[in-house]
Amino acid sequence: MPELLTTDRIEEIGSLGPESPDPAALVAELVGAVDEGRVADPEDTAYALLVAADILEQAGDLADALALATRAIAEQPDEDAYARSVRGGLLLRLGRSDEGMAELTALRPLLETNPNATYLVDELADAGHTDLALEWLTGALDAILERTRNQQHESEDAQDEAAAMIYGLTQRRHNLREEMGLPHDEYDNLADRLRAASDHALDALDEGPATLLFWPQAEFDALLLRWPALADSYPASWDEHRAQTERALVDASGLGGLDLGVVVGSVAGLAAFAGDDPIDEETLDEYADSLDEAGLTAWPPGRNDACWCGSGAKYKKCCLPRSRG
Repeated sequence: MPELLTTDRIEEIGSLGPESPDPAALVAELVGAVDEGRVADPEDTAYALLVAADILEQAGDLADALALATRAIAEQPDEDAYARSVRGGLLLRLGRSDEGMAELTALRPLLETNPNATYLVDELADAGHTDLALEWLTGALDAILERTRNQQHESEDAQDEAAAMIYGLTQRRHNLREEMGLPHDEYDNLADRLRAASDHALDALDEGPATLLFWPQAEFDALLLRWPALADSYPASWDEHRAQTERALVDASGLGGLDLGVVVGSVAGLAAFAGDDPIDEETLDEYADSLDEAGLTAWPPGRNDACWCGSGAKYKKCCLPRSRG
Protein backbone atom coordinates (compact mmCIF):
# COMPACT_ATOMS: atom_id res chain seq x y z
CA MET A 1 0.00 0.00 0.00
CA PRO A 2 1.43 3.43 -0.95
CA GLU A 3 2.74 5.44 1.99
CA LEU A 4 0.70 8.33 3.37
CA LEU A 5 2.08 11.84 3.04
CA THR A 6 2.41 13.20 6.58
CA THR A 7 2.78 16.79 7.79
CA ASP A 8 6.37 16.04 8.78
CA ARG A 9 7.18 14.78 5.30
CA ILE A 10 5.63 17.86 3.68
CA GLU A 11 7.80 20.04 5.91
CA GLU A 12 10.88 17.96 5.11
CA ILE A 13 10.23 18.38 1.39
CA GLY A 14 9.73 22.12 1.88
CA SER A 15 13.11 22.36 3.62
CA LEU A 16 14.82 20.56 0.74
CA GLY A 17 13.07 22.48 -2.03
CA PRO A 18 15.02 23.38 -5.14
CA GLU A 19 18.31 22.65 -3.36
CA SER A 20 17.45 18.98 -3.73
CA PRO A 21 19.30 17.19 -6.53
CA ASP A 22 15.89 16.29 -7.93
CA PRO A 23 13.26 18.94 -7.05
CA ALA A 24 10.94 17.56 -9.73
CA ALA A 25 10.75 14.30 -7.79
CA LEU A 26 9.71 16.19 -4.66
CA VAL A 27 6.97 17.99 -6.55
CA ALA A 28 5.81 14.67 -8.02
CA GLU A 29 5.69 13.14 -4.54
CA LEU A 30 3.54 15.97 -3.18
CA VAL A 31 1.19 16.21 -6.15
CA GLY A 32 0.96 12.43 -6.49
CA ALA A 33 -0.13 12.07 -2.88
CA VAL A 34 -2.81 14.71 -3.40
CA ASP A 35 -4.04 13.13 -6.64
CA GLU A 36 -4.19 9.67 -5.07
CA GLY A 37 -5.81 10.78 -1.80
CA ARG A 38 -2.76 9.81 0.26
CA VAL A 39 -2.42 12.97 2.37
CA ALA A 40 -2.54 11.76 5.98
CA ASP A 41 -4.37 14.86 7.22
CA PRO A 42 -6.83 16.13 4.59
CA GLU A 43 -6.38 19.65 5.96
CA ASP A 44 -2.79 19.50 4.69
CA THR A 45 -3.87 19.06 1.07
CA ALA A 46 -3.66 22.75 0.19
CA TYR A 47 -0.44 23.00 2.21
CA ALA A 48 1.16 20.22 0.15
CA LEU A 49 0.16 21.93 -3.09
CA LEU A 50 1.56 25.28 -1.93
CA VAL A 51 4.87 23.70 -0.94
CA ALA A 52 5.04 22.11 -4.41
CA ALA A 53 4.18 25.48 -5.96
CA ASP A 54 6.97 27.15 -3.99
CA ILE A 55 9.53 24.60 -5.21
CA LEU A 56 8.43 25.16 -8.80
CA GLU A 57 8.49 28.94 -8.37
CA GLN A 58 12.04 28.90 -7.05
CA ALA A 59 13.03 26.63 -9.93
CA GLY A 60 11.61 29.21 -12.35
CA ASP A 61 8.56 27.22 -13.43
CA LEU A 62 6.02 29.92 -12.68
CA ALA A 63 3.25 28.55 -14.93
CA ASP A 64 3.10 25.17 -13.19
CA ALA A 65 3.46 26.87 -9.81
CA LEU A 66 0.42 28.98 -10.68
CA ALA A 67 -1.60 25.88 -11.57
CA LEU A 68 -0.83 24.32 -8.18
CA ALA A 69 -1.65 27.52 -6.28
CA THR A 70 -4.98 27.60 -8.11
CA ARG A 71 -5.63 23.99 -7.03
CA ALA A 72 -4.76 24.90 -3.44
CA ILE A 73 -7.47 27.58 -3.47
CA ALA A 74 -10.04 25.00 -4.54
CA GLU A 75 -8.91 22.62 -1.80
CA GLN A 76 -9.34 25.23 0.95
CA PRO A 77 -12.21 27.48 -0.15
CA ASP A 78 -13.10 28.68 3.35
CA GLU A 79 -9.54 29.72 4.24
CA ASP A 80 -8.06 30.55 0.87
CA ALA A 81 -6.65 34.04 1.42
CA TYR A 82 -3.01 32.99 1.67
CA ALA A 83 -3.24 30.69 -1.37
CA ARG A 84 -4.97 33.47 -3.32
CA SER A 85 -2.19 35.89 -2.40
CA VAL A 86 0.39 33.39 -3.68
CA ARG A 87 -1.61 33.04 -6.89
CA GLY A 88 -1.78 36.82 -7.25
CA GLY A 89 1.97 37.16 -6.81
CA LEU A 90 2.62 34.47 -9.41
CA LEU A 91 0.32 36.16 -11.89
CA LEU A 92 2.28 39.39 -11.45
CA ARG A 93 5.58 37.60 -12.04
CA LEU A 94 4.15 36.01 -15.18
CA GLY A 95 3.30 39.43 -16.58
CA ARG A 96 -0.44 38.95 -16.14
CA SER A 97 -0.61 42.18 -14.18
CA ASP A 98 -4.35 42.86 -14.48
CA GLU A 99 -5.25 39.41 -13.15
CA GLY A 100 -2.64 39.50 -10.41
CA MET A 101 -3.66 42.94 -9.21
CA ALA A 102 -7.33 41.95 -9.25
CA GLU A 103 -6.56 38.93 -7.06
CA LEU A 104 -4.51 40.88 -4.53
CA THR A 105 -6.76 43.95 -4.55
CA ALA A 106 -9.74 41.77 -3.61
CA LEU A 107 -7.77 40.71 -0.52
CA ARG A 108 -6.55 44.19 0.38
CA PRO A 109 -9.26 44.82 3.05
CA LEU A 110 -7.64 42.06 5.13
CA LEU A 111 -4.80 44.48 5.90
CA GLU A 112 -7.25 46.40 8.09
CA THR A 113 -8.70 43.36 9.88
CA ASN A 114 -6.13 40.54 9.97
CA PRO A 115 -2.81 41.09 11.80
CA ASN A 116 -1.14 38.42 9.64
CA ALA A 117 -2.23 39.74 6.24
CA THR A 118 1.03 41.53 5.52
CA TYR A 119 1.81 38.54 3.28
CA LEU A 120 -0.17 40.53 0.70
CA VAL A 121 2.38 43.32 0.60
CA ASP A 122 5.16 40.72 0.61
CA GLU A 123 3.77 39.37 -2.66
CA LEU A 124 3.59 42.87 -4.12
CA ALA A 125 7.12 43.71 -3.03
CA ASP A 126 8.53 40.39 -4.25
CA ALA A 127 6.99 41.08 -7.66
CA GLY A 128 8.65 44.49 -7.83
CA HIS A 129 5.66 46.62 -6.80
CA THR A 130 7.28 48.14 -3.71
CA ASP A 131 5.68 51.56 -4.17
CA LEU A 132 2.23 49.99 -4.24
CA ALA A 133 3.06 47.78 -1.26
CA LEU A 134 4.01 50.91 0.68
CA GLU A 135 0.81 52.63 -0.43
CA TRP A 136 -1.31 49.72 0.83
CA LEU A 137 0.44 49.63 4.19
CA THR A 138 0.02 53.38 4.62
CA GLY A 139 -3.65 53.22 3.64
CA ALA A 140 -4.36 50.43 6.12
CA LEU A 141 -2.64 52.36 8.91
CA ASP A 142 -4.57 55.52 8.04
CA ALA A 143 -7.88 53.64 8.18
CA ILE A 144 -7.19 51.82 11.46
CA LEU A 145 -5.89 54.92 13.23
CA GLU A 146 -8.89 56.92 12.00
CA ARG A 147 -11.26 54.29 13.42
CA THR A 148 -9.33 54.24 16.67
CA ARG A 149 -9.67 58.00 17.04
CA ASN A 150 -13.35 58.21 16.13
CA GLN A 151 -14.90 54.96 17.39
CA GLN A 152 -14.94 53.36 20.81
CA HIS A 153 -13.76 49.77 20.83
CA GLU A 154 -16.48 47.22 21.55
CA SER A 155 -14.32 45.25 23.96
CA GLU A 156 -10.82 44.95 25.38
CA ASP A 157 -10.18 42.17 22.85
CA ALA A 158 -11.08 44.54 20.02
CA GLN A 159 -8.76 47.17 21.47
CA ASP A 160 -5.92 44.65 21.74
CA GLU A 161 -6.52 43.53 18.16
CA ALA A 162 -6.35 47.12 16.92
CA ALA A 163 -3.08 47.60 18.81
CA ALA A 164 -1.68 44.44 17.24
CA MET A 165 -2.72 45.66 13.79
CA ILE A 166 -1.08 49.06 14.28
CA TYR A 167 2.11 47.56 15.61
CA GLY A 168 2.45 44.98 12.83
CA LEU A 169 1.67 47.42 10.04
CA THR A 170 4.03 50.12 11.30
CA GLN A 171 6.90 47.64 11.64
CA ARG A 172 6.37 46.10 8.17
CA ARG A 173 6.04 49.56 6.63
CA HIS A 174 9.13 50.78 8.45
CA ASN A 175 11.17 47.81 7.23
CA LEU A 176 9.97 48.29 3.66
CA ARG A 177 10.87 51.98 3.69
CA GLU A 178 14.35 51.13 4.97
CA GLU A 179 14.76 48.63 2.12
CA MET A 180 13.69 51.39 -0.29
CA GLY A 181 16.19 53.85 1.20
CA LEU A 182 13.50 56.35 2.19
CA PRO A 183 13.91 58.88 5.02
CA HIS A 184 11.93 58.65 8.24
CA ASP A 185 8.40 59.99 8.23
CA GLU A 186 5.69 60.27 10.90
CA TYR A 187 4.76 56.59 10.77
CA ASP A 188 8.42 55.56 10.92
CA ASN A 189 8.71 57.59 14.10
CA LEU A 190 5.62 55.83 15.43
CA ALA A 191 7.19 52.46 14.62
CA ASP A 192 10.31 53.45 16.57
CA ARG A 193 8.25 54.61 19.55
CA LEU A 194 6.26 51.38 19.61
CA ARG A 195 9.42 49.28 19.53
CA ALA A 196 11.02 51.40 22.25
CA ALA A 197 7.97 50.78 24.42
CA SER A 198 8.16 47.02 24.01
CA ASP A 199 9.34 46.27 27.53
CA HIS A 200 6.34 48.09 28.94
CA ALA A 201 3.99 46.46 26.47
CA LEU A 202 5.15 42.99 27.49
CA ASP A 203 3.86 43.69 30.99
CA ALA A 204 0.38 43.59 29.47
CA LEU A 205 0.78 39.92 28.64
CA ASP A 206 -0.70 37.25 30.89
CA GLU A 207 1.41 36.39 33.92
CA GLY A 208 4.23 34.04 33.08
CA PRO A 209 7.72 34.18 31.67
CA ALA A 210 8.32 36.37 28.63
CA THR A 211 10.43 33.49 27.32
CA LEU A 212 8.34 30.76 25.66
CA LEU A 213 9.27 27.16 26.36
CA PHE A 214 9.03 24.96 23.26
CA TRP A 215 9.34 21.19 23.03
CA PRO A 216 10.49 19.44 19.84
CA GLN A 217 8.16 16.64 18.79
CA ALA A 218 10.07 13.72 20.35
CA GLU A 219 10.58 15.67 23.58
CA PHE A 220 6.93 16.72 23.66
CA ASP A 221 5.76 13.13 23.39
CA ALA A 222 8.27 12.00 26.04
CA LEU A 223 7.26 14.87 28.34
CA LEU A 224 3.60 13.85 28.49
CA LEU A 225 4.51 10.18 28.76
CA ARG A 226 6.77 10.77 31.77
CA TRP A 227 4.56 13.37 33.50
CA PRO A 228 0.94 12.70 32.44
CA ALA A 229 -0.34 15.41 34.77
CA LEU A 230 1.16 18.01 32.41
CA ALA A 231 -1.53 17.13 29.89
CA ASP A 232 -3.58 19.87 31.57
CA SER A 233 -0.87 22.41 30.71
CA TYR A 234 -0.33 21.44 27.08
CA PRO A 235 -2.53 20.69 24.05
CA ALA A 236 -3.14 17.13 22.94
CA SER A 237 -0.79 17.18 19.95
CA TRP A 238 2.61 18.57 19.10
CA ASP A 239 1.21 20.32 16.02
CA GLU A 240 -1.14 22.29 18.26
CA HIS A 241 1.71 22.98 20.71
CA ARG A 242 3.77 24.72 18.04
CA ALA A 243 0.68 26.46 16.63
CA GLN A 244 -0.08 27.84 20.11
CA THR A 245 3.52 28.93 20.49
CA GLU A 246 3.44 30.76 17.15
CA ARG A 247 0.17 32.49 18.06
CA ALA A 248 1.56 33.54 21.45
CA LEU A 249 4.59 35.07 19.73
CA VAL A 250 2.33 36.92 17.29
CA ASP A 251 0.30 38.28 20.22
CA ALA A 252 3.45 39.38 22.05
CA SER A 253 4.71 41.09 18.91
CA GLY A 254 1.40 42.90 18.52
CA LEU A 255 1.81 44.28 22.03
CA GLY A 256 5.23 45.60 21.16
CA GLY A 257 7.37 42.65 22.20
CA LEU A 258 11.02 43.01 21.24
CA ASP A 259 13.72 40.32 20.93
CA LEU A 260 11.12 37.54 21.03
CA GLY A 261 11.93 33.89 20.72
CA VAL A 262 11.70 30.43 22.23
CA VAL A 263 13.89 28.25 24.39
CA VAL A 264 13.96 24.55 23.55
CA GLY A 265 13.28 22.11 26.36
CA SER A 266 14.28 18.49 26.85
CA VAL A 267 12.91 15.86 29.23
CA ALA A 268 16.40 15.02 30.49
CA GLY A 269 17.14 18.70 31.08
CA LEU A 270 13.88 19.28 32.93
CA ALA A 271 14.41 16.22 35.13
CA ALA A 272 17.92 17.35 36.02
CA PHE A 273 16.74 20.89 36.73
CA ALA A 274 13.78 19.88 38.90
CA GLY A 275 15.45 17.15 40.91
CA ASP A 276 12.97 16.00 43.54
CA ASP A 277 10.63 18.97 43.06
CA PRO A 278 7.22 18.33 41.52
CA ILE A 279 6.89 19.08 37.80
CA ASP A 280 4.21 21.75 37.62
CA GLU A 281 3.68 25.01 35.76
CA GLU A 282 5.82 26.97 38.22
CA THR A 283 8.70 24.53 37.70
CA LEU A 284 8.27 24.81 33.93
CA ASP A 285 8.47 28.60 34.16
CA GLU A 286 11.66 28.42 36.24
CA TYR A 287 13.13 25.88 33.84
CA ALA A 288 12.39 28.19 30.90
CA ASP A 289 14.10 31.06 32.71
CA SER A 290 17.17 28.89 33.28
CA LEU A 291 17.35 28.09 29.57
CA ASP A 292 17.01 31.76 28.67
CA GLU A 293 20.53 32.31 29.96
CA ALA A 294 21.81 30.20 27.06
CA GLY A 295 20.04 32.41 24.53
CA LEU A 296 16.83 32.40 22.53
CA THR A 297 15.94 30.93 19.18
CA ALA A 298 15.00 34.27 17.66
CA TRP A 299 11.51 34.95 16.31
CA PRO A 300 10.34 35.67 13.70
CA PRO A 301 12.73 34.24 11.14
CA GLY A 302 12.63 35.60 7.60
CA ARG A 303 9.80 34.26 5.45
CA ASN A 304 12.27 32.23 3.40
CA ASP A 305 14.47 31.20 6.33
CA ALA A 306 14.24 27.92 8.23
CA CYS A 307 11.31 27.82 10.65
CA TRP A 308 12.02 28.37 14.35
CA CYS A 309 10.31 25.06 15.29
CA GLY A 310 13.17 23.00 13.88
CA SER A 311 11.19 21.29 11.11
CA GLY A 312 13.69 22.41 8.46
CA ALA A 313 10.91 23.86 6.31
CA LYS A 314 10.75 27.52 5.38
CA TYR A 315 8.95 29.68 7.93
CA LYS A 316 6.40 30.86 5.36
CA LYS A 317 5.46 27.24 4.62
CA CYS A 318 5.54 25.99 8.22
CA CYS A 319 4.58 27.92 11.35
CA LEU A 320 3.75 31.29 9.76
CA PRO A 321 0.44 29.96 8.35
CA ARG A 322 -0.33 28.32 11.73
CA SER A 323 -0.76 31.73 13.36
CA ARG A 324 -3.73 32.28 11.06
CA GLY A 325 -5.53 29.20 12.33
